[in-house]
Amino acid sequence: MAKKILMIVGDFVEDYEAMVPMQILQTMGHQVDTVCPDKKPGEWVATAIHDFEGHQTYSEKPGHRFAITADFESVSVSEYDALVLPGGRAPEYLRLNDRVIEIVKQFDAEQKPIAAICHGPQILAAAGVLVGKQCSCYPAVQYEVAAGGGQYIQPAASMDSAHTHGHLVTAPAWPAHPAWMRAFLDVLEG
Repeated sequence: MAKKILMIVGDFVEDYEAMVPMQILQTMGHQVDTVCPDKKPGEWVATAIHDFEGHQTYSEKPGHRFAITADFESVSVSEYDALVLPGGRAPEYLRLNDRVIEIVKQFDAEQKPIAAICHGPQILAAAGVLVGKQCSCYPAVQYEVAAGGGQYIQPAASMDSAHTHGHLVTAPAWPAHPAWMRAFLDVLEG
């Protein structure tokens, strides 16, 4: 049965963590609405591509234009079955938006599936929804997960693992897409 899924993005969202999950979910027949504060349908956000090339941290390269398909100001959580929070640099400022936090809290309160990857859990921590929950994320975000009352789940060395805790499905970075999306689809369809 097709579901309606909300994805919150912003400029310099990680390209793979927005585009690939959206395409996977659409391939499975689900509708994915992409929104961004201060952006309207038909506009776009710039993405960044983060890669693991042997440096002390990931590198960043210009990505693509990622289309906004729905109006952020009109979001009604009751119309959606699930939420996706990609990573990249966008979560660090999206978490400062009161409406983003309100939306996340409502999805959590209603126990609707939430998928977050990489830096996406920064938004979960800011929303206060990690208390007593296990959460995987990019390793640099582990301190925010802990400060937000969550238990950090360390990813496999290959960064390709996902973790499910109730309605929350999290992963460390885009190499985890197969595991992350498989687990999210299990929760979504469960």
